[in-house]
Amino acid sequence: MTVKRRAYIYAVICFVSFFMYSMSFFFAQADNGRVYVIPVEETVEKGLYAFLNRSIEEAKEQKADLIVFDINTPGGAVDAASEIGRIMTETDIPNVALVNQKALSAGAYIALNADEIYMTPGSTIGSAAVIDQQGDAADKKAQSFWNAAMKSAAEQNGRNPLYALAMADESIHLPKYDAEKGKLLTLTADQAVEVGYSEGTVANLKALLKKVNKENAQVTYMEESMAEKVARFVTHPVVIPILLSIGSLGLVLELYTPSFGLAGTMGISSLLLFFYGHTIAGLAGIEAVVLFVIGIILLILEFFLVGGIAGILGIGAVIASFFMASDNYVHMAISILIAVVISLGGAVVMMKFFKKKLVAFQKVILTDSMNTEAGYVSNRNRIELIGKEGVTITPLRPSGTVLIEEEYVDVVTEGSYLSKGVRVKVVKVEGSRIVVRKIEEL
Repeated sequence: MTVKRRAYIYAVICFVSFFMYSMSFFFAQADNGRVYVIPVEETVEKGLYAFLNRSIEEAKEQKADLIVFDINTPGGAVDAASEIGRIMTETDIPNVALVNQKALSAGAYIALNADEIYMTPGSTIGSAAVIDQQGDAADKKAQSFWNAAMKSAAEQNGRNPLYALAMADESIHLPKYDAEKGKLLTLTADQAVEVGYSEGTVANLKALLKKVNKENAQVTYMEESMAEKVARFVTHPVVIPILLSIGSLGLVLELYTPSFGLAGTMGISSLLLFFYGHTIAGLAGIEAVVLFVIGIILLILEFFLVGGIAGILGIGAVIASFFMASDNYVHMAISILIAVVISLGGAVVMMKFFKKKLVAFQKVILTDSMNTEAGYVSNRNRIELIGKEGVTITPLRPSGTVLIEEEYVDVVTEGSYLSKGVRVKVVKVEGSRIVVRKIEEL
């Protein structure tokens, strides 16, 4: 065999080997499938629900083999957590929760809805008591609902519900895990493994993928769009009353300015931002925006109509549009009340301290007064008659008619009775009131 032939055979062997290696790597990738990593960060609210819902739907469309929920949240709204838990359990795609630092309150509930839970070193899960908008413990009805939800989330994935209840109910006594009566249960990574609430502790996402045999899978990291970030900010329970307050206060202050300016722009921008965020989050539909616009139009018409009906309907439409854009009517009612109080306070300050008047109303309300100083009189002033004499044509009781220089004039006496044919003299003129006195009494 010649050297040239040997070199040719060697080249073919190398090519085939490289081809087989490449194909084996390709099939290994294919066998590992596709993984979607969805972050669950910051406060749990409706904006987060909208983002997770979109991400899960995309994972379904791309036929993902696994979804990893990368959780690091202090908790948030119970209603939003419930919706997130629902879409997690309804998906047919296997999913894993990676507790990366903390999964507290609503975050713990979200983690419990995953098929499996893994935690990074130093992470915690638990402390899931439900509280109201003021930060106080919720009423018994809400607490009972949340306890049942935590218990159900644990049971559906084969976990002991006692620990889930201890996370939400401080009356459960678990001193072994530093959760005596009066304290909520919060598990460390090691404790979670011990009680079966974690399948293991992993260093990071890469270690988790290796743990579940997906280290060679194609990984897609989901990120929030700018619109979703705005929606999450706007739908935050603390931001809602702030936006409504700025919106209403800006519009009220605009009534005291001669032209549309900064206050009105801020007011309208805040309200538009409110509806934009709630629309992106899936809370507000086009009907809520249309109802809000109708309400504003009715309020403007109130300036030109009488009766107050348009104004009442306008206020009702605006308030109704806010409620239509919310899924928590109690929180929305509190937010609207705060906005009304702040707006009224702003109006009082403008009138009392800055002596401002409602410029908007001055354009549609007649404010000019027709007084004597401005040259206006309600009728003819006969001051030229003072000192002139005449004869009573009718008896004066005390009013009647007097003939003065061939002119019949309606007059009154100073209170006395005068018969017909008596000579009188004009002593006073007060507008249309002409006072006479008998001449012989002068």
